[in-house]
Amino acid sequence: MAKKDYSNWSKEDLVKEVEKKDKLLKKKYGVVWEDKPEKVALLCKEKLPVLIEDKNKEIKADKEKPVNFLIEGDNYHALSVLNYTHKGKVDLIYIDPPYNTGKKKEWKYNDHWVDENDQYRHSKWLSFMQKRLNLAKPLLKTGGVIFISIDDNEYAQLRLLCNEIFTEKNFVANIIWQKKFSPQNDATYFSIMHDYILCIAKKKKKNKKDADGWQRNLLARPDNSSYKNSDNDSRGPWTSGDLTAEGPTPNCIYEIISPTKRRYLPPKGKRWVFNKDNYKLLRKENRIWFGKNGNSFPRLKRFLSEVQKGYVPNTIWFYNEVGHTQEGKQEFNDLFGREIDFDYPKPSRLIERIIEIGANKNALILDFFAGTGTTAQSVLSLNSKDGGKRKFILCTNDENNICTEICYPRIQKVINGYINSKKEKVNGLGGNLKYFKTGFVDAQSTDKNKKRLVDKSTEMLCLKENCFNEAMKGREFKIFTNSQGKNLGIIYDDEGIEPFKKKIKKLKKKFVVYVFSLDESAREEEFEDVAKWVELKPIPAVILNVYKKIFK
Repeated sequence: MAKKDYSNWSKEDLVKEVEKKDKLLKKKYGVVWEDKPEKVALLCKEKLPVLIEDKNKEIKADKEKPVNFLIEGDNYHALSVLNYTHKGKVDLIYIDPPYNTGKKKEWKYNDHWVDENDQYRHSKWLSFMQKRLNLAKPLLKTGGVIFISIDDNEYAQLRLLCNEIFTEKNFVANIIWQKKFSPQNDATYFSIMHDYILCIAKKKKKNKKDADGWQRNLLARPDNSSYKNSDNDSRGPWTSGDLTAEGPTPNCIYEIISPTKRRYLPPKGKRWVFNKDNYKLLRKENRIWFGKNGNSFPRLKRFLSEVQKGYVPNTIWFYNEVGHTQEGKQEFNDLFGREIDFDYPKPSRLIERIIEIGANKNALILDFFAGTGTTAQSVLSLNSKDGGKRKFILCTNDENNICTEICYPRIQKVINGYINSKKEKVNGLGGNLKYFKTGFVDAQSTDKNKKRLVDKSTEMLCLKENCFNEAMKGREFKIFTNSQGKNLGIIYDDEGIEPFKKKIKKLKKKFVVYVFSLDESAREEEFEDVAKWVELKPIPAVILNVYKKIFK
C-alpha cells in the first residue's frame, strides 16, 4: 500500500487527518478501516436531495388500502430525505446489501466496480454500509428493528459495525437461512448451504414491564391437529401430556386409581408431576385423562386455549419453511415469464417470516436495497392473508434498469394481477403506490436557493404529513388532504399568505401549515387571526436543519 504524500496538504486538512488517526488509535475494540470518501455523500455538500414524483407511475388500485412508496435513486440520498420525512416512524427495516464477494460487476463504489483485486474492497464496503446504517437508525421507532442479510464475506465486519452503530446490547440474534435445497458436489471445500440474517433492535425490550423497546412476535402454530375434543369438554380442544417426571420426591409418589378401579404408580425412578392434593384438584376439574375406556395410564389434559397462541422462532430457518433461492427465481419467472439474472434472490416467504416476527399488522416496512422488489410482494401478500394494513417504502437505484424494468413492474403486477408463466390469470393483491425520483437543489445558503428548495419541497412535505390529495391549488399555495381527515397547507411565497388565510377561514378546519420563511420563524404574527386553525412550521429551515445535522 502506497504511503500518503502530505507535502501539499493544508494545515486544516492535516489537523483533520491527525484527529482521525488519533481517534482510531484510541479505539480499544471494534472494526477499524480506512474510510474511503464516496461521491454520493460528497455531492450533498454542494447539492441537497429532494424528491420528485413521477405521476405517470402512480398506481391506484384500492382507496381503502395504504399508500406505499418506491424511490428511485441512490439510497444515500433517499435515506437523507427520509431523515426529514420519516424520522422515528419506521417499524422494521429489511435490507439485502451487496455481499462484497469480489465477483465482477457485483457492486460499484464511486462509479467503479469493486472486485477481488481491489485492495480497499473491505474498507469501501464498510464506508458504504456505515454511512447508510447511520442514516437508517434514526428512522426506526424506539421499538423498531433491522434485519440484514449477509454471508461469510462480510458477516464478521458487519456484526462489529452494527455493535458500534446500534450498540452490542441491542444485538438480538444471528439467523441461519438454508438458501439451497441440494448440495453442490463440485464445491472446492464445502458446499455452502446457508446465508445469515442479523437481527438488531434499536432498543431491546428487556421484559413486559418496559414501556418501550422491541419485542419479537410469536409465530403462528402451523398445525394444531394434535388437539382434539374426544370427550366433548366444554373448554374446547385439548391434547394429553405426560403426568410423570424424573426424581424421587416422596410426596409425589402415591397410588392413582382410574374410573375403572385400575391402580397406577409412577414408573421406577419417576414421580408424579403433582403432589396428591394438587392431583385431587386436577381430577375434580376433569384434567386427568385415563383414555377412552377409562383404564389407560393417566395423562394430563392440556387445552389449546391455555397454551401460547404461537411459538418462539428458532435461529435456523429451513428452506421448506421459508423458501430457497430457487424459489425466489421461480417467483420472478412466474411474474415475468423469464429467468432472473441474480445469483441468490430472496423468496417472498423469507421476508414474510421476518415481517411476522418483527412488526405488527399496521407496520411501516423500509427496504433501501430493494433490488427486484421482493419486500413489496411480501408486504402485500401478508396483508392479503391476514387483513393487515402494512405499508412499505422501497429505495433502489436504476443500475441496469433494475428499478424501472424489474422492481416497479413487479409491484405493478402484484397489485393489479398478471398472467403467470403457465398462462394462468393471477388476481392482484390490491394496494396503492407512489413513485418518486431523487433530485437536487444547490446547497449554498442563499435566499435564491432557499426559495428553490421550498419550490421543490411539495413531495417531501406530502410524504412527511401523509397528505397527497390535492384539494386546492392557488398561485402561491396548495392544500392537500387525506382519507383520515388531515389537512396540509403549503405556502410558497409571501403573496400566498392572505389568499390561504381567506380559504381556511371559510373551511374552519385545522391545518398543518408550512410557510416560506428566510429564517427559522414561521411568520406567526401574520397568522394571529387564524391561530386556532393552524400549526405553523417554517420552510426551508425545518428541512435545512435536518440536512445540516446529517451532512456535517
